[in-house]
Amino acid sequence: MSNQELSESGACCSPLVREPLTEDWAGDLARMFKALGDPVRLRLLSLVASHAGGEACVCDISETFDLSQPTISHHLKVLRSAGLLDCERRGTWVYYWVVPSALQQLSAVLLTEGGPVVPSETCAAEVPA
Repeated sequence: MSNQELSESGACCSPLVREPLTEDWAGDLARMFKALGDPVRLRLLSLVASHAGGEACVCDISETFDLSQPTISHHLKVLRSAGLLDCERRGTWVYYWVVPSALQQLSAVLLTEGGPVVPSETCAAEVPA
């Protein structure tokens, strides 16, 4: 069954195929996806999300990258501005955590309900038998 047939049969229930996104929702999603379009920011989000306790001090994540502290701060600011991270200053350090509702929005818009994702013909051809 093709992806088009899935969407026509209603088996694929992602909001993208159910109904058009509102202008506001599309803008919010675009800001989040754009922020995640940079590999450093995607890794930063992953590091924060997977850190013990669900939050990470900027001092703990900075040493993971071969980047200057101002560059790391810039990337964290972009993630915060997109609504993907939140933070709190504790003394001299800033602690970051992932905003769960933002990740839920991203995943909900891409989710295909009604079963597993059916690979396209291109993907199926790449999988060794």
